[in-house]
Amino acid sequence: MTINLKEMTIEEKLKAMEMLWDDICRNVPDLSSPAWHEEVLKKREERLKKGKEEVLDWNQAKKDIRDSI
Repeated sequence: MTINLKEMTIEEKLKAMEMLWDDICRNVPDLSSPAWHEEVLKKREERLKKGKEEVLDWNQAKKDIRDSI
């Protein structure tokens, strides 16, 4: 399979990534996060408690990303 990334728009690339990730999540039930994810999440949670981290709605975050590119 060949995909010509140079001809795809950013929106098409983002949609393709979302579709791939959704498919992986559905078809690989034992997909585990690496051990270092726990440490990253703990640090982010601590930053959130201290008011140093901003939480965005996922749909708004995706819109902001799309709007910025």
